[in-house]
Amino acid sequence: MPMPTYEYACSQCGHEFEVFQSFSDAALTQCPECEGAIQKVYSNVGVVFKGSGFYKTDSRSAKKPATPASTTPAVTTPAAASTSSTSPAPKSD
Repeated sequence: MPMPTYEYACSQCGHEFEVFQSFSDAALTQCPECEGAIQKVYSNVGVVFKGSGFYKTDSRSAKKPATPASTTPAVTTPAAASTSSTSPAPKSD
């Protein structure tokens, strides 16, 4: 199983080195050269996402012009109104 690579730099001697460590391993604290204090070096991620589908704006459709509510006629269907007021027919076995 591949393990992540962490980069460290010594604040005293300037020695820079990389270490393969598991996520559960504790961070290193001493430089292997001078035993001085070290810290992790953070750099840019090496993954670049290109193309469509990676941003939340990619899934949006084009905006449609809004129609005023006064010009849209109200539609009522008698079938929908009559089915909601009737009770279901009894089952016959």
